[in-house]
Amino acid sequence: MTHRNSTENIDITTLPNGIRVVSETVPYVQTVALGIWAGTGSRDETNPLRGISHYIEHMLFKGTPRRTAREIADAIESRGGHLNAFTGKETTCYEARVLAEDTPLALDVLCDMFRNSLFDPEEMEREKRVVIEEIKMYEDTPEEHVHELFEQTLWTSHPLGKSIIGTEKTVASFQQEDLRNYMQTNYCPDRILVVAVGNLAHEDLVRLVEKALGDMEGKAPKRSLKPVRSSGKSKQLRKRDTEQVHFCVGTTGYSKFQPERFSLSILNNVLGGNMSSRLFQEIREKRGLAYSIGSYTRAYLDGGHFCIYGGTSPDTYAQVRELIQIESERVLQEGLTEDELTKAKTQIRGALVLGLEGMSSRMNRYADSLLSFERVIPIEEVLKSYEAVSHESIATVAKNVLNPEAQTLTAIGSFPRQAG
Repeated sequence: MTHRNSTENIDITTLPNGIRVVSETVPYVQTVALGIWAGTGSRDETNPLRGISHYIEHMLFKGTPRRTAREIADAIESRGGHLNAFTGKETTCYEARVLAEDTPLALDVLCDMFRNSLFDPEEMEREKRVVIEEIKMYEDTPEEHVHELFEQTLWTSHPLGKSIIGTEKTVASFQQEDLRNYMQTNYCPDRILVVAVGNLAHEDLVRLVEKALGDMEGKAPKRSLKPVRSSGKSKQLRKRDTEQVHFCVGTTGYSKFQPERFSLSILNNVLGGNMSSRLFQEIREKRGLAYSIGSYTRAYLDGGHFCIYGGTSPDTYAQVRELIQIESERVLQEGLTEDELTKAKTQIRGALVLGLEGMSSRMNRYADSLLSFERVIPIEEVLKSYEAVSHESIATVAKNVLNPEAQTLTAIGSFPRQAG
């Protein structure tokens, strides 16, 4: 069954087994961005299997009966292409960017990995060491680790608060049977998308996918979504012998389904989302107190968060935290100016439209939209949602995310004893 989304100029075919094949033909380019997406991630893992989605992502590159690990990489890279994968809290993607003429080869390689990986015991033990080193690397990089620590502290009892990469203990425990059982349960046709954007014909893509994946069977268990609740005003400070204090402060925001997320994005843009934002200008440009300072939002299926982050010297940490509170209080008391609201809408519109210039960006957008909403949301619909943001809606959102009595703080570094 095939239908065309004329608004987005894409074709979507659902194979008899439930796999959806999605493509947009862009005839004026010479490349194709191709991805096999599985609607599963760290939120779907049980405690003993923390990090298995990410570990499987690694292992799918380690060989099949047809190709060694080197041959998998060489098949794409020798043609000038790019092969990659990533794991999130809710999705996993295996992707290739190739010349249009190499689309059949790229799909063959990805499907071979996706279906026929050996999970060789020796390779598994070797890759466990690699992932454990990756865990150590993040823990030794406080400017990155503090963000994961923030989510873990904010959502202590929710699956979204768990680490994507897992722990040394859980990764070391994985067995071949664990990987196969997890894939059999979660890598099912009803959670799989094959998405391609570039110079290709949809019917050709469907034919290739049906040949490679059309005999897959099974249905994934329905996800149990539950409201995300903040742990409340809490903090976790980890002392490290570092030159800076790296910190995150924030609270629960909004899910992908809540319209308030558009107002939060505007607020984020003005407060700390870019180089012209209030926090960047006040703390870095005006006072020179930090190199890294800003804010961001995250939205998932059943919740999200807003976070202000930064890195500064121990002796200026308290001052930076105070300036953040002053700027937050200004927003709560005065709101945004009309000029700030207008500029933020223009900036976001520009960023969204510019993002559509890349084939990979388009591919990612279609996959995320279908896996989250079961439809591709037209870009014009998204832009209208941003245009509808008002001073009143921002004030409502600000009361939630900037309330000092509901904020979680995480920090790593050599901070003063009374820091927090």
